[in-house]
Amino acid sequence: MNRWLLLVLLLPAMVSAKIPEEEDILKRTMDTASPYYYTSLWLRYDTGDSTLTDDDYHYLYYGYAYQEAYKPLEVNPHADRVLMLAAALDPDLPDRGTLEELLLVGKDALKKNPFSPKLLNLMAFAYGALGDKEQEKAYFDRMNGVMRAILASGDGLSQSSPRHILMFDHALDVLAAEGLAYGKSRIVSRTVEFVPLAVPYVVAGKKRKGFYFDFSRVYWNKPEGYTYKRDRTWQFNNLKPREYK
Repeated sequence: MNRWLLLVLLLPAMVSAKIPEEEDILKRTMDTASPYYYTSLWLRYDTGDSTLTDDDYHYLYYGYAYQEAYKPLEVNPHADRVLMLAAALDPDLPDRGTLEELLLVGKDALKKNPFSPKLLNLMAFAYGALGDKEQEKAYFDRMNGVMRAILASGDGLSQSSPRHILMFDHALDVLAAEGLAYGKSRIVSRTVEFVPLAVPYVVAGKKRKGFYFDFSRVYWNKPEGYTYKRDRTWQFNNLKPREYK
């Protein structure tokens, strides 16, 4: 497995769970004197600030749910186009024109889903394949920070300790990043879904059959009569960011 992806998986185990608390997130991201004031955090994220901490990413990710731009149920045709372009690439000998188009479309896709691990990963891959190491690392750092925020929000092993997500596809991205094949998810409560593993595995003598995810934020502003259609699945390791030499 790529060294970068191993880093993504190992770091969350080193920190304690940080369950998002809405009152705390609102207070800190709306206070202009707070180091987590959202406008300032977003500017740092958008410009590729490599000094963003895990706490910064916690407030960035979960604070986004309170931003006007957060519309998780809107269709994102640019994301579909990115996946089509990526599917057409030869990872070992990618076409330059396709890579450049992927970057252009990817930036539009990220406007609607700025914390998508799969989009950030594909952007890192494209920049790396084109030789832009600075942007490759910037997008990799963003992806890594988002992954850590989600993984730190709960162990996902029970309905009472789910991992918290802003988009349904973020749950699948997390599992794919962990190298886990998954089946069709099912809703187990008004706020939690369970994603079963295709092949359960044993940890500390206990069989792990799947993971729980809190999706409540997705439906905070659900339009009347809306029916959600899930995105196509995507394997995280198909196009991995390049490794620094």
